[in-house]
Amino acid sequence: MTNPLLAEWHTPFGLAPFDRISDADFAPAFDEALAAHLSEIEAIADNPEAPSFANTIEAMEGAGEALDKVLSVFFSVAGADSNAARQALQREFSPKLAAHSSAIYSNAALFGRVRDLWAQRDTLGLTDEEARVLMLTHRGFVRAGAALTGAEAERMKEVKSRLAVLGTEFTQNLLKDEAEWVMPLTEEDLEGLPEFVVDGARSAGEAGGYDGPVITLSRSLIVPFLQFSPRRDLRETAWRAWTSRGENGGATDNRGIAAEVLQLREERAALLGYPDFASYKLETEMAGSPERVRELLMQVWQPARAAAMADQAQMEEMLREDGINDDFRAWDWRYYAEKRRRALHDLDEAELKPYLQLERMIEAAFTCANRLFGLEFRALDQPLYHPDCRAWEVTRNGEHLAVFIGDYFARASKRSGAWCSAMQSQAKRPVTKAPIVINVCNFAKPPKGKPALLSYDDARTLFHEFGHALHQMLSDVEFGSVSGTSVARDFVELPSQLYEHWLEVPEVLAEFATHAETGEAMPKALLDKVLAAATFDMGFQTVEYVASALVDLEFHSGKAADDPMAKQAQVLESIGMPSAITMRHATPHFAHVFAGDGYSSGYYSYMWSEVMDADAFAAFEEAGGAFDPETAAKLEEFILSKGGSVEAEELYTAFRGRMPGVEALLKGRGLAA
Repeated sequence: MTNPLLAEWHTPFGLAPFDRISDADFAPAFDEALAAHLSEIEAIADNPEAPSFANTIEAMEGAGEALDKVLSVFFSVAGADSNAARQALQREFSPKLAAHSSAIYSNAALFGRVRDLWAQRDTLGLTDEEARVLMLTHRGFVRAGAALTGAEAERMKEVKSRLAVLGTEFTQNLLKDEAEWVMPLTEEDLEGLPEFVVDGARSAGEAGGYDGPVITLSRSLIVPFLQFSPRRDLRETAWRAWTSRGENGGATDNRGIAAEVLQLREERAALLGYPDFASYKLETEMAGSPERVRELLMQVWQPARAAAMADQAQMEEMLREDGINDDFRAWDWRYYAEKRRRALHDLDEAELKPYLQLERMIEAAFTCANRLFGLEFRALDQPLYHPDCRAWEVTRNGEHLAVFIGDYFARASKRSGAWCSAMQSQAKRPVTKAPIVINVCNFAKPPKGKPALLSYDDARTLFHEFGHALHQMLSDVEFGSVSGTSVARDFVELPSQLYEHWLEVPEVLAEFATHAETGEAMPKALLDKVLAAATFDMGFQTVEYVASALVDLEFHSGKAADDPMAKQAQVLESIGMPSAITMRHATPHFAHVFAGDGYSSGYYSYMWSEVMDADAFAAFEEAGGAFDPETAAKLEEFILSKGGSVEAEELYTAFRGRMPGVEALLKGRGLAA
């Protein structure tokens, strides 16, 4: 019987036949597809014809289709619906994939063909996009170590293989810590909690097989518990569990992994001739150097810290008024910030949440995409990898553009956070492919019969991830290697963070923020309070983020630390980190940085992109409104459709006419002087 992962998929839009795929299919399909891809690569390398763009670069673009299919399915389920078998497969696949990548990049004959084409690039008559793909391919080989020889080449293979293993271990340790911790609550412990938190705790208890309500480490449950629970002792217990993920000792402790990762990254950069890993990593980003990143972060740090300390002084008075004779602690911040928000803005999250139904927020995201870009969404009834998943066909003027999959609810088998990935990226050559895009979130699942309600932060996350999805769905380039989100890391967050702004457009909230029970629109008075409080507690939010970004940058600048936790403490002390605020992601659970190379030296990217997203939304406002058609057309033409086919700074300048300064970001966060 043919392995369903390797068979031709006679399914609507090329969706994977999830109902026919079992865990037992992955390993044999992976091994066969890996071997097939290597054979394709060797055939390209050994082609007796003189190298041309078509027989080398375009041929490489088309190679590995079977492997892409296998991995797109496997990594989708491994991240969003893990189990023991899939975790074991991840541990098995990681070093094999690293070795496979090394075999390609160390193929001397293949690199020779790429190098020959690069040397002849001005005489090949290439289109702009072909020239870009050739440059990126050549650069990718060089940065992967293709020019290394002998012992250095062998050591590079070993380093990359070990890093792949460590990244998988880091992720799985974190998932285990998150899945295993629960805090059972008695009925008395629920006192003072709003109904949506109680519902979330009961639902989590049911899902985990417990006799009563529980708090888990799902962000959509633990954060509102920290906001609303009047029980300071329980808040401390929950906060300590949340912030100690990955550093509890034993088999799931990530501190040793982080130390080894940093040492290996330093060695990898040195093998390639760079002074440190940050210099290597940032060379290809918009920022270009650690110095420019540090400059941006410190421009934001000082006003953010000042705002946070001013807020803390106010909340310390509230702590005293409650009769607590103790220092203001990290587990107090969200609770008193919520009380202060109610006092300052007369805004209560519990009052707001019934107006933020998941279904209506999905509808809002779709409608904004329709008004801006003419997209239409039609629900599909197709088997997916989990019953919680849903799919839509995306069309424009009747023409198929993409398939969009949403997987919104938290579960123990899903890693924390939210992300967007493409099971298939857009391309026109060598074959035409339409995108298949997934948004994965971790919203609290409601009890049966009740609608799913989001916090304002959850709703912003939904819009953020959908912005990434639009970047994939509206991609219109020739080659998959430069389509969609295949852009500089500090540019990739621009479309996602920009799309968040449409959640705050008054007419969007007026139409889609409707009460879960009455169906009535959010009252204008409440809407006004929501918008007025948009930058509330922004000092805290900015401090916890910038601290994480600075620690990440200093980890990879200069010599790698033998003790990352000591280095983390040193960096935080040097910048005057407030004692009642912690990093958004402490080292042992900093998956952005240690689960893979993606955001290593690059966690600053969200803020770099935010400088642009604040300025980009201002372009709509200057043109007359959030749905100005000409500005939307320019956004699609110059940014969303282009992927990585043009340098990021060139794309942004084409859209806006110039690059922005940090002023728009500070103003948008309410931190401007």
